Amino acid sequence: MNIHAKLAIGLLVLGAAAAGAWTWFAPRLADEAQVQSSDARDTRGRIAIGMDNWVGYFPLCSPEMKKRLRAQGWVLDCQDDRADYAQRMQRLQRGEIQLAVATVDAYLLAGAAVGYPGTVVAVIDESKGGDAIVAWQDKVASLDALKSGPARRVAFTPASPSEHLLRAAAVHFDIAPWREAVGSGWRVPADGSSDALKKLQAHDVDVAVLWEPDVTRALALPGVTRLLGTRETQGLIVDVLIAQRGFSQAQPEAMAALLGSYFDVLRHYREQPQQLLADLQAETKLDARQTQAMLDGVAWATLTDNAQRWLGNAPQGEGLLDAIGGTLRILTQSGALAANPLPGGDAYRILNRQFVAQAFGAAGGTADPALQEVGFKPLDEAAWSQLREVGTLKTVPLGFRSGTAELSPDSLAALDPVVDALKHYPKFRVLVKGHTGLSGNAEQNRKLSQERAQAVATHLQTQYGIAASRLRVVGLGASAPVARLPGESDRAYQYRLPRVELSLLSEVL
Repeated sequence: MNIHAKLAIGLLVLGAAAAGAWTWFAPRLADEAQVQSSDARDTRGRIAIGMDNWVGYFPLCSPEMKKRLRAQGWVLDCQDDRADYAQRMQRLQRGEIQLAVATVDAYLLAGAAVGYPGTVVAVIDESKGGDAIVAWQDKVASLDALKSGPARRVAFTPASPSEHLLRAAAVHFDIAPWREAVGSGWRVPADGSSDALKKLQAHDVDVAVLWEPDVTRALALPGVTRLLGTRETQGLIVDVLIAQRGFSQAQPEAMAALLGSYFDVLRHYREQPQQLLADLQAETKLDARQTQAMLDGVAWATLTDNAQRWLGNAPQGEGLLDAIGGTLRILTQSGALAANPLPGGDAYRILNRQFVAQAFGAAGGTADPALQEVGFKPLDEAAWSQLREVGTLKTVPLGFRSGTAELSPDSLAALDPVVDALKHYPKFRVLVKGHTGLSGNAEQNRKLSQERAQAVATHLQTQYGIAASRLRVVGLGASAPVARLPGESDRAYQYRLPRVELSLLSEVL
């Protein structure tokens, strides 16, 4: 091949490459020209958040939030994936979204499969009545009614806060049937809260786990009662904001703009609640009553809450670590997880406090929390008798020296998981019930059971700071023995009779 032919081929190749390059560059040049000739020239970037329609996420993706971020040059893109947490975490890992919102339990479960691609940078909200377990009262009057007797069918939405509330109840109140495998007959999967409510109304199930506004709708039905709701819990269903690791490292200015704007929006809506109601109504198309019911079921975490309670550096400011630890216990003890899936088993590996700390400092805040237990006024006997029993926490074996009320060191340690469960229910009062075996003098048994229950109550006060006015101690002696298990030996049964139980009590509103 002569030199002219080679030159011609070379020119053809260069021409094709140039044409291909122009085909690739031309649209981008046109796009850039369009941006530069419009108000979009001031755009610094796009921030995509994976989310769903839970009311707690509304301020983060509200028109007010988008307006404030846009004024700083950032375009907020909230992408609703209908609570597909597995897909949300995969997209976060691939960088298709820069942030994601999720409940703590959802991130612990779904994040494990992709190596926890983000760190929690803020707590968004806590469910405070937005989720509840309700039932037909003539079938199930309390959680204790679910521990024995005929299996009660339960409608709930799988892979949602509803399922986590079920797991928490199963673990904390020792409801053995709810720990059974997925194929168990009591489980009735529903396509969302509204579908679960329909199943309850049709009497297809005796129990349903709902979220607002369906909780309000269910409780308006004659004969339906609330067994347990997040209105009375703490740190049980917590929503968090998760930032993709690479994005938070490479774009700290975007993180600062996002969190600064978000907490400003929260303050704006707190000061103008009617605008929040109106904006949410416009978004959901619900009437004012339904919208207000949704708002009543969520407690947003302010910047101060984040810096002092949830993500503070002091021990009393590590509420999120406590929530993660409590959630891990629920997930492992319920069988949802075989073991702690966090990298190195270390919860700090999925947290990043720096952005909240910076925002709090910029706002002039100081992290000096004074967190106290919910105040409990002393009650007389008549007032105690009016309280409703919610359920009995999982009973742990407590060893006493024979005929005495002296707790052994092992028994003191055994109370730790009971108190861990109790932390999730700060608004309930506690009935400490002592029991003995069946033999012996009835009055002496009653006195001994009272003394043992008092020993436990005193330990709860002195070692864990639980207010005395929150506790009521009763000695039942041998008057309320546990039910005998099928095939249980006399020795095993006698061993289970002496016990101290903690039952949660709530006011009847």
